[in-house]
Amino acid sequence: MGSYEPRDEDEATGMVREAAARGARLRLVGGDTKARLGRPPQDEATLSARGLSGITLYEPAEMVVAARAGTPLAEVQALLAARNQMLPFEPMDHRALLGSTGKPSFGAVAAINNSGPRRINAGAARDSLIGVRFINGRGEAIKSGGRVMKNVTGLDLVKLMAGSYGTLGLLTEVTFKVLPVPERVATLVFPGLDDARAVEALAAALGSPFELTGAAHLPAGIEGGQARTLMRLEGFSDAIDYRLGELRRLLKRFGAPEVVEAADLWARIRDVAPFAGTGAAVWRLSTAPTRGPALTAQIARTLPARWYYDWGGGLVWLETSVEGDAGAAAIRAAVQAQGGHATLVRAPDAVRAAVPVFEPLAEPLMRVTQGIKAAHDPAGMFNPGRMYPGV
Repeated sequence: MGSYEPRDEDEATGMVREAAARGARLRLVGGDTKARLGRPPQDEATLSARGLSGITLYEPAEMVVAARAGTPLAEVQALLAARNQMLPFEPMDHRALLGSTGKPSFGAVAAINNSGPRRINAGAARDSLIGVRFINGRGEAIKSGGRVMKNVTGLDLVKLMAGSYGTLGLLTEVTFKVLPVPERVATLVFPGLDDARAVEALAAALGSPFELTGAAHLPAGIEGGQARTLMRLEGFSDAIDYRLGELRRLLKRFGAPEVVEAADLWARIRDVAPFAGTGAAVWRLSTAPTRGPALTAQIARTLPARWYYDWGGGLVWLETSVEGDAGAAAIRAAVQAQGGHATLVRAPDAVRAAVPVFEPLAEPLMRVTQGIKAAHDPAGMFNPGRMYPGV
């Protein structure tokens, strides 16, 4: 297997054109920490963005940062932290869960729409992404969006590239809006609630005017013995004290909570630390928050599983020792009954090749998806089959 590692966008464009002329199939990578996401590679060579590195724009007053796609994410985060700013959407670090090494890249954040617990408040990575540069399957350098938020006409390529898993083109530069780091972070912790009561409490808190930036539930046995229902507040310290008091009054029927200010708690939720290193299959389930407990209960009737909830119950991280068709069939049947979609995040290559990794698309949506793929990558050279056969 060959490899390409361009040093700039012009060199990358030339390499893509040369590969297209040979009919090569390319696996696109940044820091190569997420190779086990999606279906197994079906490529002949690797095209790495690692050499496309460096921060190209940072305007703290305008709260915007741009960097080449191969720039280590940690480098961007360190620059922002020095000015007391941050990426709003709290991107997950997949390395512990997937058992990978290397350094997560800035471009990969956009490529997989990488969004953590703060998504319920600040939106997904896609919502903060305001500009991209990429190379399509014809070897053409494309620029979409810019350095300010504004309305667009026609096809919004910025949003289209977010979450495309490298199937549409090689990202060479991405631009994000940023936010100030909050003065204080505090988490209200309710002990001992079952799943249904926990989601009820989270829904009440999220429906209040007190602006949660994290809403999760860890059932008994996940990260300790007793179940814990977590509600994160961020902002100025005086305002946090007021909001904590009001939430206690609003939620008094759910028990007496304690306040925790440990920073690593939400990082472990974000990075799915409870399931790191176990080797079992891990699924990411999305559903309406109020249906989360019914979804996990239905799965538990047919599979040995454990799970926890994020996004107020709308995101379920589920681990099961049952892999392959039996596990996938039970999980997708439950998702179909409750509504939502399921993604197989961790499993051996043979399993990911044999079962649908992403939620199967209805025929009309598949036709649209294949049409978009053909328009951007007519020869199907980028990350072939990464999401669906033929995409």
